[in-house]
Amino acid sequence: MTLYHSQVHWCRGAQSFLDNQYSRGHVWRFDGGVEVPASSSPHVVPLPCSLVAAVDPEEAFVASLSSCHMLWFLALAAKAGWLVDDYLDRAEGVMARNGQGKLAMTLVTLRPEVRMGGARCPTPEQFAQLHHAAHDACFIANSVNSEVRCEPVLLA
Repeated sequence: MTLYHSQVHWCRGAQSFLDNQYSRGHVWRFDGGVEVPASSSPHVVPLPCSLVAAVDPEEAFVASLSSCHMLWFLALAAKAGWLVDDYLDRAEGVMARNGQGKLAMTLVTLRPEVRMGGARCPTPEQFAQLHHAAHDACFIANSVNSEVRCEPVLLA
C-alpha cells in the first residue's frame, strides 16, 4: 500500500462567514512544496466568492484523469520503442445528475493529440491499443465511477 498526501488550507481571516458571502479561495499544498491556488468553481458558487484564476476541484478531477492517462501512455510508448515528441490533451468533464439524481462528474472525455517522431511509428491500430492499455492501467480512471472516454488524435 502506498499513501499519497495533500494539504488543503482555507482561513476565514477577517471576512464575514455566517452570511455565506465568504471567499472560497484556498490553497492546495503537495509534498514537493508546490502550492496551488484553489477555489470553488464559479459555476457552483457565483463570483465574487469564487476565484476564477484558481483551480477548482472539478477541473482538478479532469486534469488528474488526463495526467494519469498521459503518463501511462508515455511509459507504454517508450517501452514499445515508439518515440513521442509531443502530447497535448484538451480534456473535458461533464457535470450532470447521475442515476441517483446527485450532481456528479458523469463523463470525462480525453482528447490527446500525439505527435510521434523517429523512423518507427505505431499503426493506427497499435496507437489505439496503446491508448486502451494506458486507460486500463490508469490508477485514477480505475478509481472513479464515472465513464472515462479517450478520443486520441495522432498528429503527423
